[in-house]
Amino acid sequence: MSIDLEIARAATLRPIQVIADKAAIPGEALAPYGKHIAKLEQAYLRELGQRPRGRLILVTAINPTPAGEGKTTTTIGLGDALNRIGKRTIIALREPSLGPVFGRKGGATGGGRSQVLPMEQINLHFTGDFHAITAAHNLLAAMIDNHIYWGNALDIDLRSVTWRRVLDMNDRALRQIAIGLGDGYNGLPRETGFDITVASEVMAVLCLAADLDDLEARLARIVVARSRSGALITAGDLKAAGAMAVLLKDAAQPNLVQTIDGSPALIHGGPFANIAHGCNSVIATNAALALGDYVVTEAGFGADLGAEKVLDIKCRQAGLAPSAAVLVATIRALKMQGGQAKADLASENLDALARGLENLGRHVENLKGYGLPVVVAINAFDGDTAAEHRLLTERCKTQFGVDAILCRHWAEGGAGAEDLARAVVALADANADPARAFRPIYADDMPLRQKIETVALTIYRAGAIALGTRAERDLRRFEEAGFGHLPVCMAKTPYSFSADESLLGAPKGFTLPIREVRLSAGAGFVVAICGDVMTMPGLPRVPAADGMRLDEAGLIQGLS
Repeated sequence: MSIDLEIARAATLRPIQVIADKAAIPGEALAPYGKHIAKLEQAYLRELGQRPRGRLILVTAINPTPAGEGKTTTTIGLGDALNRIGKRTIIALREPSLGPVFGRKGGATGGGRSQVLPMEQINLHFTGDFHAITAAHNLLAAMIDNHIYWGNALDIDLRSVTWRRVLDMNDRALRQIAIGLGDGYNGLPRETGFDITVASEVMAVLCLAADLDDLEARLARIVVARSRSGALITAGDLKAAGAMAVLLKDAAQPNLVQTIDGSPALIHGGPFANIAHGCNSVIATNAALALGDYVVTEAGFGADLGAEKVLDIKCRQAGLAPSAAVLVATIRALKMQGGQAKADLASENLDALARGLENLGRHVENLKGYGLPVVVAINAFDGDTAAEHRLLTERCKTQFGVDAILCRHWAEGGAGAEDLARAVVALADANADPARAFRPIYADDMPLRQKIETVALTIYRAGAIALGTRAERDLRRFEEAGFGHLPVCMAKTPYSFSADESLLGAPKGFTLPIREVRLSAGAGFVVAICGDVMTMPGLPRVPAADGMRLDEAGLIQGLS
């Protein structure tokens, strides 16, 4: 049994109403899913929309490495710590995807004493939100092919259909498929494929919608194909948006759970940060801001992907402005960024750490560029040395102009992150008008190509972008169709600032290849796919699923 699962099972779960009481949520506002999970009712969500908002704290990280950074763990530990020092705090997280759970990454409920519970249910089917998103997405796919089969009144050009199917699992064999084979009763043959559910535009729509009305309106705007005359075909044209909204009605309600320390947490939505916009839903964030004086949320992967998208997409669309940012790093991960092999991370290496700090420093500089006050959270590991902590703390202060706070929340829960909590409160409270201080890195009226170039050159430090002829043409088409005002969503490897995951540290001057661009009109952004990133991941050589089983008592083993 993994240590995280062992700790989670040993924790005492409180009835969900006890957790709701801590957030002053009345019992009639809850739709219980068993004893320890509940959804917030729509009528209550509308009521919360009339309340004043608390302060939003964004947790992000350096570029991920196999050594681990602990971003979710730190988000949970910080939320617990803020509650411990008397600050009414709600944690807002994404739901885990089954693809990574059974693939490379494992679960996404934190670790050690800083976990959200019930860990097993959250990591697996939870309240069925992802299944509803999968069903709504695939309903639209079925309605496209059904429309074509029954005469194609919209004159859809089969070669232009961009709407693929989705599955919440890593399955590379489904990336490119042929459908409609066999006799004529199976529809017309064409090529298509599968993406993972968390890359679905329906997922992005659910997570960016303000309410159910906005959800259905966004679903109707989803562009799925073109007619043979070149007109855009939408889900609204196919009369699919209403039925899709029906499938998503319950999924649009945020899920209330608890941490080991008993803090309330809203877990809702789960778009991938290396493919989609990588953060929890606007609905859940707004609910949390109405319920707490402080809300701690996280952005997926490193700040170059997750935080950039939260700030340039979610905050732009939802009118949000974080009061402070927490940048998570570990000594181990920074040494890997500096070139030390994973097998040697137990040994002190100040030279590798100093080199790896270039990665952290660039993320600090990028976050400050948005007008955010920043603090670094050092997620402590037992093998760290005092000299390594001292070098990191001193370099952060003298070179990057930020404080670095040592945190032991994995081992101690919220008690191990109280210093970080006090630093965050000081930063957030000093930022008296975050909406005035916050500044996205590009304007709405900037051309799409220039927006892509701005992210590449400003955040990644590329020297140039390389757009193929087709991508250039598609960007022009998007602008001609009235979508030039949309933000851009960069899809690339999370492991490097570049599109080459082997380039660690802080590379610069490289050319960022843009393989293709996709219009997500319902979500409200344009996706730029960089390098060889896949929208349907594959399983690794030894997937996490290899070590999972049920024991004699019917308990899950191997989930981490």
